[in-house]
Amino acid sequence: MMALADKTLVCRDCGQEFIFSVGEQEFYRSRGLEREPSRCPECRGARRSGGGYGSPREMHPAICAACGKETEVPFEPRSGRPVYCQECFAKLRERR
Repeated sequence: MMALADKTLVCRDCGQEFIFSVGEQEFYRSRGLEREPSRCPECRGARRSGGGYGSPREMHPAICAACGKETEVPFEPRSGRPVYCQECFAKLRERR
């Protein structure tokens, strides 16, 4: 096994250099991840938060097909397709 050393990588989103530390490399290995990260920690965090680069996710108003309650969903509702609030969606998932 090769000795690990900190690596300097370049973020594919913002182009900034970042350090891929020995500790992070060990963490990646312990999880079976073979590829190095292609984004810096800030861009990874922004991507995980949903909107990318810190912008909030766009939400769309809808009426729940099960209970009739007004709700918001992270996609554009289409006619003919039911949309559910979080509570009703969770109940539907439990039945499966």
